Parts: sequence; structure tokens; C-alpha cells
Amino acid sequence: MSDMKRRRFLALGLATPFLGRAAFAEEIGLTLPDELQSSVATRQNISSFRRIDWREHFDSLGKGAIVADTVSRALHYWGTDGTYKLYPTSVPISDELTRRGYTEVIKKVKNPTWTPTPSMRERDPSLPVTVPAGPQNPLGVRALYLSWQYYRIHGTHDTRKIGRRSSDGCIGLYNEQIIDLYDRVAVGTQVKLI
Repeated sequence: MSDMKRRRFLALGLATPFLGRAAFAEEIGLTLPDELQSSVATRQNISSFRRIDWREHFDSLGKGAIVADTVSRALHYWGTDGTYKLYPTSVPISDELTRRGYTEVIKKVKNPTWTPTPSMRERDPSLPVTVPAGPQNPLGVRALYLSWQYYRIHGTHDTRKIGRRSSDGCIGLYNEQIIDLYDRVAVGTQVKLI
């Protein structure tokens, strides 16, 4: 295949990810791997975010409500003023580390320090005793402490974690988004992890 045909294929393939590529590849004389030869157009990256209603989970808004959906990896927030916000999150790496049910925000901390849990230190004794605020801190720039011991909704400096199973139990947000959420949330806000 000429260099020009190869560039055209790559450009169109990147520009139109939802179109079938088999016919175009055949037109320019390119043989695709079997998994790409399907003539059926498929969508490769469909967001699993879905809007949910707070009334499915709470009797009233109270001081506000948060639902952290570990399946769609999204956090939903409803304020008492009718505000609704949706944030992408990181979630626990396994079902064993995922706690589900009702809790609430009991404390808000700017630039928190991080202390690994006893079970984390048991799994990895090389972890530091504490990590002060800063770019190495896994809690990012803000943390919402929940009534469950060791569980937090917090920021992260490692943006690769968002949208993935990457935590030891906490719900993580981009630092910019935890700042936004932190400013909206009051102590006593009800939280549900599903």
C-alpha cells in the first residue's frame, strides 16, 4: 500500500470511528485483521453515564444527596436548591473493597493528609505512615470524610485513575471537580454507594 493510501486510511479511521472500515480498507487495498473486518458499524466508546433521580434512593433531599454509582463510575449530586451535577469517578478495584449502602458526609478537609489503612499497610508494609498535602498525596486537594471509617470521596493528582477501578475503597474525582463538589456539599449530606 502506498504511503498516501495508508495516511488516508488512518486519517479517516480516526476521524470517523463509528463507520464501518472494511469497505474503505478494501477500496484502498488494505487487509484488515479479522476483528476489524466486520461490515457492521459498531460504536467503540459508549459512556455508561446515566441520569438517575435522587428519589429512587432517598426520602428527602435533606442537606443534599450524593449517589456514587460504582458500575457507571459516576457521582451524582443534588443540592437543596435543585442543582444537579454529574462527575466521572474512580471506584474500588474489587468488590471486596467496595462498600455499598447509606452513609453521610461527616467532615470536609482542604489539602488533607493521607494515612494508609491498617489493611493497606498489611498488604504493602512499604507504604509511608502518612503523606502530607501535595502532589504525592492520594487524596488530592479536598476530601469528604464519610461516616464509614476509612472511606472518603476525594480528589486525585493521578488523572489516569478516573473512570477506572483503581482505589482501595474510596471514590475519586479530578481535583477540579472535587473542589466544585466540596464547595457545594454540607456536612450531613446523605450519601449512597450503589
